Parts: sequence; structure tokens; C-alpha cells
Amino acid sequence: MRTISLVIPAFNEAQHLPDLLCSVSAAQKRYAGGAKSIEIIIADNASTDRTADIARAHGCRVTTVEKRTIAAARNGGARVAAGEILAFVDADSLIHPETFNAIETALTDSVVVGATCIRMSRTSPGIALTMLIGNAIMRIGGLDSGVVFCRRADWEAVGGYNENYRFAEDVRFLWDLKRLGRSRGQRFARALNAPTITSARKFDQYGDWHWFNGPAKALFWYLFSPGKFRRFIDDYWYQRR
Repeated sequence: MRTISLVIPAFNEAQHLPDLLCSVSAAQKRYAGGAKSIEIIIADNASTDRTADIARAHGCRVTTVEKRTIAAARNGGARVAAGEILAFVDADSLIHPETFNAIETALTDSVVVGATCIRMSRTSPGIALTMLIGNAIMRIGGLDSGVVFCRRADWEAVGGYNENYRFAEDVRFLWDLKRLGRSRGQRFARALNAPTITSARKFDQYGDWHWFNGPAKALFWYLFSPGKFRRFIDDYWYQRR
């Protein structure tokens, strides 16, 4: 069995972090390699609430990342990680009790990177249709989300997450690793028996159908109003919580 470092980027996540860490603790106890083989790292991205205190109270290692991008937070956590395997999950998620066993099983010599897939914390017609389309796009692209995992050596080989990306840095990271894997005859793997539950808070805030008008507006702003596009990115991914 191998050591696994779970990196959790977090900005003002005092509300969601306790539930995630409880789910992580349950998965640690189920890991065949032993709970001590799992390292939990909170990459605190300049939080102003009790995120860091909560993380320490749960026995997590906390590293502070000042650069306010999700990519920088993921990389900051990975840099201090000691595990042979790196895994990344968002702070508003809940992981499956079999997550670490699923990672151990999935990351064979023929696999360069993988993910657990996701389920939403709630559903509705708008969310269901969004997920249906999103999952279809993921399948066509040979990608997925949830808990993303790879070898530390491969994270280093591709230079980690591209910190020039303020969004979609996770997609770029998977593409980079898949490109590396193709050169070695390796593939992307889905650990389908351990889905991650992800928060529907964006739908709570922007509406269950917001993905059917938001991207069109964002594309228009990207092409014709860069200032509005930057403000949209800041509001959607980097708003204060």
C-alpha cells in the first residue's frame, strides 16, 4: 500500500470544511494501508475566517498560500505533501468511505491520472440537465472530476496546475497528465465505486438553470468586454464567503 496526500484548497470554508473532514476521517479508517498512510493538507488560500483553526483541530497539516488562485492553492498544498500519491478535492465536497481504497486500486501502472466522478448534494430538473450535459462532455473528452489523483512524480513532471489559469485549471491539469500518459502508454481511470458528493451552492446562489445562460454571456464578454469577463470570473470563482 502507498502513502496518499489529500490536498484541499480552501478559502473561507469554515462552513463546509468540518463535514468534508468528517467524511475524510471515515475514509481514512477504511483504507487498507492504514489511516496513518493518509496525509490531509489544507491549502489555506488567505482565508479570513476560522478555516485554518478548524483544519488544525481536525489534525490536518495547514499551509498558507497567499496567491489567490485555485491553481496556486492546489500547488501550494502539493509542494509540502509527503505522499507518493497526490489527491485533490474541493473543500465543499464529501468523499466516499472507500475513496482511498478506490485510488489505490485504480492507480495501476497503466494509469497516469484518475478521478472518482461526482454526484450533486441535491438535484432538480435544471441541475439534472446540467449534469447530464456536463457528464457527456466529460466522457467525450475522456475526463472526470471529484477526487482527482495522480503520482507525485507525474504532478512534478507536468509542472503542477497552471497558475495562469483562474478557472478550468483542473481541466488543463488533466489534459497535461493525459498527454504525459499517452507518451508512456498510460490512460485516464475512473474510480466509479467511490463517487464524491459536491455542493450545489453555486446553483443555490445563481439558480438551478444558470448554466444555460451564464456561459453564453461569459463567451460574449470574453470576446468583446474583457473587463466584464474578469469581473464574472472573480464573482463566480473568487467571491468572498
